Amino acid sequence: MDRRTFIGSVAGGLLVVPLSAYAQGQKARVYRLGVIHQGGPYYVGVDGLKEGLRELGFTEGKDYVLENRDLKGNRKAADEAARSLEREKVDLIYTEASSITLAVKRATTRVPIVFAVGSDPIADGLIESYAKPGGRLTGVHVHSDDLIAKRLEILKAILPGLHRVVTFYDPSNPLALAGAKSAEEAARQLNVELVEHRVASVEGLRLGVEALKAQEADAFFYINDAMVTSQAQFIIDIARAKRLPTMFFEYDLVKQGALAGYGTSYYEAGRLSAKYVQRVLTGTRPQDLPVELLSIVKLVVNLKTAREIGLTIPQAVLLRADEVIQ
Repeated sequence: MDRRTFIGSVAGGLLVVPLSAYAQGQKARVYRLGVIHQGGPYYVGVDGLKEGLRELGFTEGKDYVLENRDLKGNRKAADEAARSLEREKVDLIYTEASSITLAVKRATTRVPIVFAVGSDPIADGLIESYAKPGGRLTGVHVHSDDLIAKRLEILKAILPGLHRVVTFYDPSNPLALAGAKSAEEAARQLNVELVEHRVASVEGLRLGVEALKAQEADAFFYINDAMVTSQAQFIIDIARAKRLPTMFFEYDLVKQGALAGYGTSYYEAGRLSAKYVQRVLTGTRPQDLPVELLSIVKLVVNLKTAREIGLTIPQAVLLRADEVIQ
């Protein structure tokens, strides 16, 4: 068991506290919970958060109200959304994605923050350590940023003749740039050309995806960029129309029509984060809640999509998959 997995296990034990353990007077309060995300698939994470809170005895509308801020793919809007929520004196802000969490941390000074992030929160400067976050942020680290090479390796197993993959990302996002570098190195190792499209806005991304030519790439490959994630369904739909295979990180997207996904689930990240939200809302300081690692990784493939785009997935990959959608 590695250090982070151990910390995650300890954190899980510390955080499972029955709601009945809190005083009735404290329970009677209606909390205001701010949520900031990029939209699209991140709503699945919000659904997971609500479900996790329900399991812990927190009912929306009765025990808390949710102030949702959908940035619609515009990362730069995170600063004002965060400042607005802090001015409105919400009790806590829940954030999805590392780039959004960094922006919210910079833009606020007092409000506690619970996050679900894909890159290392220590390296990003969000916390001091997993065991002792040391500030007003804590939450869940989703196993993501170090899966890029494995994801590309699986894509090549699905497409043995893979030569070129196309990816999109925002070059102003440092975390996306780091993901692109990892993808470049993985592509070199596999003798695959990575065709990079740098886009600065949702509009630019959509235009770039629509303009893709059949000969430009053999598949679409996702790297870690929250703006791109926000447009995942659009990418999936266009790629299917162009008969272009797609490989994503969030495996629930495969149910929405992506060819394959290797990684974790936004829903599970939100559900796990509910324990942190509950504890912080009821008085525990974020610095006293160790960050947990969500390390459940799955490979999911969609045979229906494969048939639609005229692709046969090798039997070895199907046997390796955790779930096959018919």
